Amino acid sequence: MVAKTTWREALNYGVCKNNPTTGIKTPKIQEKPRHFLTWEEIDALDWGRYNNQIRFLALHGLRWSEAVALTESDIREGFVYVSRSIYGPCKSKTSVRKIPYLGYFDKFPVTHKPLMKAAHLHGITVHSLRRTYAYLLKTQGIHVTTAQRLLGHSDPVLTLKIYTGVLDSEIDEAGDVLRRIRRSTSK
Repeated sequence: MVAKTTWREALNYGVCKNNPTTGIKTPKIQEKPRHFLTWEEIDALDWGRYNNQIRFLALHGLRWSEAVALTESDIREGFVYVSRSIYGPCKSKTSVRKIPYLGYFDKFPVTHKPLMKAAHLHGITVHSLRRTYAYLLKTQGIHVTTAQRLLGHSDPVLTLKIYTGVLDSEIDEAGDVLRRIRRSTSK
């Protein structure tokens, strides 16, 4: 795709006389399904020695790099105050935020590998826990702009597009609701 774009632009600017990539088909972009678990699944599973850290991430939606930088002093007055990451300042201005504290804080390992290994045993990644948090917010009726702030996103479209997943059971439930509406109006 990069080569096709480069040659097309070179042709448009008159830098070359023909485009050698003409006729080459590029593969269609395939989006991988984004995996996450529900809170009930997270809570029921055994995560080994990282039970608290996994539950903390699923209930607070922090990036691993933000969670590693947390200290007990960042948890006060019922909130988790996110102001830095392991790499220094937060990713963006909107990443600096406060999140309601729901428990399970334990110091995180300095590398993400042990958590990654524990998550992979259950078919998810460490980042999937952010999606679990976003799904939890959605199912509890939290407005998308509130979810945006809690997740530290600069744009609510990002929150909607990337983190708000749908389970197959929700599709089934939507079908049931629509069938009930149809039955009630066709009388």
